Amino acid sequence: MNPFAATWEFLLGGPKIGGLQLDRYSQWQRLPRAPVGLPHSRLRYVVVDTETTGLDMRRDQLIAVGAAGITAGKLDLSDCFEIVLRQQKASADANILIHGIGGQTQVGGAEPKAAMLDFLDYLGKDPLVAFRAEFDRTIVEHAMISILGLRFRHPWIDLAFLLPALFPNTECTSLDDWLKHFGLAGGERHHAVADAFATAMLFQVAMAEATKEGMGTGARLLAMQKAQLWLGKRS
Repeated sequence: MNPFAATWEFLLGGPKIGGLQLDRYSQWQRLPRAPVGLPHSRLRYVVVDTETTGLDMRRDQLIAVGAAGITAGKLDLSDCFEIVLRQQKASADANILIHGIGGQTQVGGAEPKAAMLDFLDYLGKDPLVAFRAEFDRTIVEHAMISILGLRFRHPWIDLAFLLPALFPNTECTSLDDWLKHFGLAGGERHHAVADAFATAMLFQVAMAEATKEGMGTGARLLAMQKAQLWLGKRS
């Protein structure tokens, strides 16, 4: 652990895990960073979507994580992840109507510390991808702090910035708009793993176009995203 991260976690009150759980986290932390300078054909990306108790990313809680892995540009149906975190009480009925995770499923979910460690094990150190990643990133970072007492900083690729740069003059503003534009079936919506899978299909389209435009590495995508962010251009 670098000194800055250690200081930050001390200020947070220290890790909220110990024993074998802390060993699991330490093993994950020692993994080498993903070589984002390599071509897409040699990288694994993890596309993620979250379900929460509401839309306030600073206050609402993480309910579920869904993810889909893309390795060498291919979406592997066996490389998917989904987990519901146990809640002290179920979210409001109006919220359940959005994500479809019922009250019994919420209160009977996985123990939160184990769930977050399972997600880290699945993720490894591979770059994360999401549509409008600020929300998912903030929710995941908050969950890591509140549940594990640990700081989580990881590279995220945001399709809401990437797609408009690769396909300019396209009147798309939402994930559903982009799926329809490319003729991709969205499947069941507002379900974490289904949304992750739909986003992953879009990312495959984006990777193919980016490679044609000379952006054939994760590092180039992150650099372009930074430029788009500076320009304030996104879906």
